[in-house]
Amino acid sequence: MKKQIIAAFVSFSVFCLSTAALAAAPIKIGALFSVTGPASFLGEPERNSAKMVVDEINKAGGVKGHQLELITYDTTGDATKAVQLANKLIKDDHVVAIIGPSTSGETMAVIPVVEKAHVPLISCAAALKITEPVKSWVFKTAQNDTLAVDRIYEQLRKEKKTKVAILTVSDAFGSSGREQLKAEAGRYGIQILSDDTYGPKDTDMTAQLTKIRASQAQAVICWGTNPGPAVVARNAKQLGLTIPLYMSHGVSSKKFIDLAGDAAEGIRLPSGKVLVADLLPKSDHQKASLISFKRDYQHHYNADGDHFGGHAWDAVMLLKGAIERGADNPTSIRNQLEATRHFAGIGGVFNYSAKDHAGLTKDAFVLVEVKNKNWTLVK
Repeated sequence: MKKQIIAAFVSFSVFCLSTAALAAAPIKIGALFSVTGPASFLGEPERNSAKMVVDEINKAGGVKGHQLELITYDTTGDATKAVQLANKLIKDDHVVAIIGPSTSGETMAVIPVVEKAHVPLISCAAALKITEPVKSWVFKTAQNDTLAVDRIYEQLRKEKKTKVAILTVSDAFGSSGREQLKAEAGRYGIQILSDDTYGPKDTDMTAQLTKIRASQAQAVICWGTNPGPAVVARNAKQLGLTIPLYMSHGVSSKKFIDLAGDAAEGIRLPSGKVLVADLLPKSDHQKASLISFKRDYQHHYNADGDHFGGHAWDAVMLLKGAIERGADNPTSIRNQLEATRHFAGIGGVFNYSAKDHAGLTKDAFVLVEVKNKNWTLVK
């Protein structure tokens, strides 16, 4: 009888330990960021922000008793490599969701992988076609380029400028921006007098800008990610181009000002609110999250938290919210992401639905301008 009691006690103890171990199993989240390579200005702050917020969540006890395990790979901005690493995250690492990639081209390449595997992806890239039409397993945190286009065109209409020149980079991000600039022009009474492109590795855009200078354009809109737009800014200054120069949200970080130098002065662009968080009214729903994010990033990395790092912060926090609401596998996480409402993040206030996996409105953007080598809010 005594042996039976001991055996039962041992069995019960093993069961409890096994149950505790099972309950405490970490939840694996994958991340694909362009930490090195041409898009490192995107991927490095994204990687840093994701790691920062996951560490903070884990130090606070995790989510519903689970620690989050972040498995991050550097895609170097290469779409083929991104696909290979997405498969590795799904088949070898058994992640429940993937954050990233950093760029639109990589994201479009990875979408068929996650759709086939039924693993939710929260992209940090901006192209409209990432989530339009809606894909069941694909979400995004970067603001749609259509919203950025609308913000620029609204300002031009306010200033009664109706003739523009557009200069876009010949990659997925630039192509999407060019498409939206042309598609939205009519709604705002905008006439595009010059429509030109440049290559992602081009180091001189003087020819395109000389053509624009000879036109009757009242403003130039450049659509790309660093370093190309900084080259455009410097070339425009060298040519003495005096009409307003607008950039896309693809350069929404201090890195652009560093690259463009004095030529950045006066340039305007649509941006998430993080660049001007301190200038926002207290009533702004995002302000608390923005200030906290900037303070934490400065503490961890001795650098400014930016628009791009915010995409990854939002992605982690959206997953945290899904897990808090009971999700613990790819399907339930997908379902809870789609049910997310009124999440005030860094990129905006997110409201996902079955018909909208981007979740933001034009209110996610403010118009900013470079003054004295810093960002100011255009009112």
